[in-house]
This record gives sequence, structure tokens and C-alpha cells, in this order.
Amino acid sequence: MQVLIIEDEKPAARRLARMLEQEGVEVAHTLHSVEESIRWFSENQAPELIFLDIQLSDGLSFEIFDAVKVKSPIVFTTAYDEYALQAFKLNSVDYLLKPIDPDELRAALNQYREQKPGRAPLSVDFEDIRKLLVNPVEREFKKRFTARVGQHIKILHADEIECFYSENKGTYAATTEGRSYLLDTTLEQLEEELSPEMFFRVSRKFYVHIDHISDIVAYTNSRLKIKLTRFKEQEIIVARERVKDFKLWLE
Repeated sequence: MQVLIIEDEKPAARRLARMLEQEGVEVAHTLHSVEESIRWFSENQAPELIFLDIQLSDGLSFEIFDAVKVKSPIVFTTAYDEYALQAFKLNSVDYLLKPIDPDELRAALNQYREQKPGRAPLSVDFEDIRKLLVNPVEREFKKRFTARVGQHIKILHADEIECFYSENKGTYAATTEGRSYLLDTTLEQLEEELSPEMFFRVSRKFYVHIDHISDIVAYTNSRLKIKLTRFKEQEIIVARERVKDFKLWLE
């Protein structure tokens, strides 16, 4: 099976491609905008299946199908709320809610494979979907965090945080001022709140901010060692199984 990914967030597109490859699915191409997609469909044959983000950098992805005729079945990838998702159910279009869960991706692929023989051509009323998406919901990531310092509450801005790390069952934010603050959260909870463009989880213990990496050096067992601008309390080592994804994230 060959699929096409249309997704404007490159880290999200790479993650989806890796997940599909793990399911034995070949990603023929990845597109990142309405304009690029229209051009591609005008010059290439439609793929077997499309994974399509709704909100692209230059508009709603439905604009692609206003410009070119595409008969491929579609799996929407979206961060829209449950009400908006009713549109896809009514139109018999599969969808995956971001961040995409591997089990849900596998189920969507299985559903496509089961329906493939004798499947009727895709028939979706995109105008009906538009009406339910009058106020598109853009994915928002946290820009501020708070930490208690004595009787005071300290506001920490995301762009001033060099890394998040866990220690002694606590989660800390290390800032550009050279201090670490205890947060009332976990690294797992932060995964849903941090921008994947800015932060990457290099190990079970650390998330790092791309703007505060001062150096990256080779380390033992094919791993990498990260040096941050101010944080010196502990070594930050990219886990071997995360090195490949980390290098892709840096691009």
C-alpha cells in the first residue's frame, strides 16, 4: 500500500511516516501546503490512501479538492474537538485525533484494508464539513508555566526554559537564568503541552529546547551528548533509540 501524507507540521509528518512504515505501509510522498498539494495532484496519479491534516499553513486542506479532483480515500488527522469530528462520521470519513495513537492508526489501516475490495468511490461533501468548522481550532501549546517559590508563584515563559527534567519523582524546569524550578506536572503530561517544534524528549528524563542547545557531541554506544547554554547540573544524553528521531527534529 502506498500512501500520501499532507501535513504542514514537519515533525508531525515525520512521526506519522515512521508510524506508517512500522505498519508496513510505504509513504510515497509528503506534502506541506495547499499550494504544493494542488501542484502535486496535477502532475501525479492519486495514491491509494491519503492522510490529510485539516488546517495547513496556507489554508484549509479542503481547498485542494476545490482545485483538483481526487478519488482516493482519506484519513483526516486533526486536533479539532469532538463536535467538529461529527462531520467526518456523518460523511463516512475516517479520522485520527492528534497526537496520533499507534493503536488507532493501526485500526484505521485495518478498516481501510477491509473495505478496499469493491469499495465505492469516495463521496464527501466538504461544504458540509466546512459549515461545522466555522471557527477552526488551531493547536495551541503552552507558552507559560508556573512554579511555587515559597509564598510566591513564579511565571516561567516557555522560550526561557532550556530543559525539563525529572529527578527524585519531581519534574523541574531549568531556565536561562541558571535556576531550576519544581513543577506540579510530569514529563508525560508535558508531552501534550509542549510544542514539538521547540521541545524534544531526548530520553526518559529530559526534554530540551532547540534554541538553547549550545553543542552536540558524539557519545558512547552511538548516543549523543547535548550541552545547553546554562544548565550544567547533569549530563544530557540522547537515548540510542531516539538518536535518529532527534537528528530529524534538528533539520
